[in-house]
Amino acid sequence: MIVEVTRTFLEMRDPSQLDRRPLPTADSQVVRRSPCSVHQYRELYRLVGEGWHWRDRLAWSNERLTEQLARPNVSVWELRVGNAVGGYFELEIDEVGAVEIVYFGLASQFIGRGFGAAMLTRAVDEAFALGASRVWLHTCTLDSPHALPNYKARGFKETGHVEQYVVQLPDPD
Repeated sequence: MIVEVTRTFLEMRDPSQLDRRPLPTADSQVVRRSPCSVHQYRELYRLVGEGWHWRDRLAWSNERLTEQLARPNVSVWELRVGNAVGGYFELEIDEVGAVEIVYFGLASQFIGRGFGAAMLTRAVDEAFALGASRVWLHTCTLDSPHALPNYKARGFKETGHVEQYVVQLPDPD
């Protein structure tokens, strides 16, 4: 099945723009995965991204992913809810001090329960703690319908840069 996709870029330039939200349950926390093994990363990536057609990192070799995860400007953070993995985000700071939220998402059973707002709050706080001049991300029409509204509700603004592209998705069963 061929699908036309719209990718929207958003940014935040100052932490005062962030509309913070706390974690919704006492048994939830966001922890840094350091180090994050290739196996752990692939589990997080599949858990969060499989339903949204995330495929980019699945094509990476173990060696390439090991190198990416070992870079000092890359960090992986995991949402834990009790004993369950609730989601994750990945940050990458570039040479000019911008921090990209490279990947961000929740396991399906935690969507719509306030965890996304709280985890995004933590992602932005961690990005600015790195000394970010701006925090940016992109989302697309293949992502959860909650994604773009959450980013905007937390204070991200559209940059005006939008991309259109076409992807081939597996036919639905």
